[in-house]
Amino acid sequence: MKFIVSSSALLKQLSGINGVITSSPVVPILENFLFEVSEGKLTVTASDLQTSMITEIDVESKESGSIAVPARILLDTLKNLPEQPVTFSIDEDTYAVEISSDNGKYKLSGENATDFPKVPTVNDGYSFNVSTDIFSKAVNNTIFATSNDELRPAMTGVYMKLTDTNATFVATDGHRLVRYRRVDVAEDIDHPIIIPRKALNLLKATLPSDNTNVNVEYNATNAFFKFNNIQMICRLIDERFPDYENVIPMDNDNEMSIDKGEFLSSLRRISIYANKTTHQVRLKITGSELQISAEDLDFSNEANERLSCEHDGDDLEIGFNAKFLIEMLNNVDSKEILMKFSAPNRAGLIFPKNGDENEDILMLVMPVMLSNYN
Repeated sequence: MKFIVSSSALLKQLSGINGVITSSPVVPILENFLFEVSEGKLTVTASDLQTSMITEIDVESKESGSIAVPARILLDTLKNLPEQPVTFSIDEDTYAVEISSDNGKYKLSGENATDFPKVPTVNDGYSFNVSTDIFSKAVNNTIFATSNDELRPAMTGVYMKLTDTNATFVATDGHRLVRYRRVDVAEDIDHPIIIPRKALNLLKATLPSDNTNVNVEYNATNAFFKFNNIQMICRLIDERFPDYENVIPMDNDNEMSIDKGEFLSSLRRISIYANKTTHQVRLKITGSELQISAEDLDFSNEANERLSCEHDGDDLEIGFNAKFLIEMLNNVDSKEILMKFSAPNRAGLIFPKNGDENEDILMLVMPVMLSNYN
């Protein structure tokens, strides 16, 4: 089997799907790309068993066939070649691969394509279309709040549910929670799924910014995403997602509005002086003034700053993990934020004050118990 392809075009497509391949796969064949040539098209598959990505590229070839090609050595070769047509010659008996460029030949040994695991298909599922812009926003606004705790697998992904009124995306790690809703995406499906973090990170890295559409199909076990000439299939997390609605406190009659940039800058400075284990910062709201302070008794470090804010409610003193607050504020695309509280031992809520009218973002962060309330 022989085919000719542009070196830079092939590199671009392979780089888009290479993130799936792990350095120590479950089976050695997964260190390879699966190449399948048919009718002038090269289909390339990368997989780690849980997630598979497939891309297509036009090639010059009158033949058809398949081979598994070592991913790392092929990518390294293409990265160091200038843009030019390269010829792949494959011996289907010995699985030897020869790449010919303008001024060189590179030989590597491939593997039998039949050993490569079959990619699952999504049958009898649900489907909808969404713009890459909206889907990227939903992923970016939730993925940072997923958990790394493999003992609680449901929290290591993003929960997605579509109804006839909106699409809801939720992520939580037990200390913080983000609920992202879009009213401009609605399908009468009402079949929630949990998409793994790795799959969403891969999508985040490959989704185009030209606002094309993503076609999403899913059933009880797998989700399938298709955009431009890339497809991704991932196994869903088969666990029950926590009852997140019950965690959100309802009676939050203590409200504070503040400039996000000022608050974020202050938190970054104050957190330098916080305890390196708890990262605890203290927020003391008195009238229209917010005092942010932190101390690390082990090293006699302490810092405090005062900021002006708009406040409606009783004076309040509450503690939070600064790392969580900073990460959440980093993901708020609004000049001002609104924080709502009910009590020092109840979760605080963060909302953007001015955002897209089609989106509804709620961020929840659990408090850190202060040793004393002055």
